[in-house]
Amino acid sequence: MTRALVTRAQNGDAAAFGELIEDHYDLIHRTAWKWCGNRADAEDVAQDVCIKLGAALAGFDHRSAFSSWVYRITLNAVRDMQRAGKRRGQYADAYAEVTPDEQPPEQEAAATSRQLWAAVRELPDKQRNAVLLVYAEELSHAAAAEIMGIKEATVSFHVHEARKTLRGLL
Repeated sequence: MTRALVTRAQNGDAAAFGELIEDHYDLIHRTAWKWCGNRADAEDVAQDVCIKLGAALAGFDHRSAFSSWVYRITLNAVRDMQRAGKRRGQYADAYAEVTPDEQPPEQEAAATSRQLWAAVRELPDKQRNAVLLVYAEELSHAAAAEIMGIKEATVSFHVHEARKTLRGLL
């Protein structure tokens, strides 16, 4: 189904392109949210990705899954946004400000989780990408390797290094 939509969209079918965007928008937005950590940046990235997909679709060669290709474009858009310094980390401190004495246990766990993911977003690119794909997106190391364009063992190495780095940060 997706392959046929892609082919139709590559041949100029605007309705097929619209359907592709509709089918993959949640994936794009959810991925951007996990990488960025806030709604405004995730929405900016998702919009940027939709525009980039229109321009890049002709170059999609069907060698990988369309969703893997969309992940790569989304990751690149997040990196571009972060390099440009758009609102980077603007909301992270406000989200992390939770006083444990005033919060029930489930909110303490949520605050800890937010702090962990905020720390993950500060990791070097390859470590961050590996951790987010494996743990946030719940992909196998093999699937993460395909998206990142590296070997599965390299994904495992980046995850291992990220764990060591996070132990030092937290």
